[in-house]
Amino acid sequence: MKTVEFESTIAPNGQIDLPAELAAAVPPGMKVHVVVHWDGVIEDDASWLASSRLRFEAAYSPDDSIYEQLMNAPLTR
Repeated sequence: MKTVEFESTIAPNGQIDLPAELAAAVPPGMKVHVVVHWDGVIEDDASWLASSRLRFEAAYSPDDSIYEQLMNAPLTR
């Protein structure tokens, strides 16, 4: 997998302009993985945090509770 980072703007129609050299290097029809970062304040922090927590907890298994038991167990030596 190749990775490149560049700055661009989002056009009113929602398209992101690629630098010409990148557009020429990626074959047409090739699937790409896109990550978008932008500066600014998230207007609805509560829903963002709730969504993040749901995604995190989706990977939690009941078998993981053993770690909580170990963390809360009294120390014995």
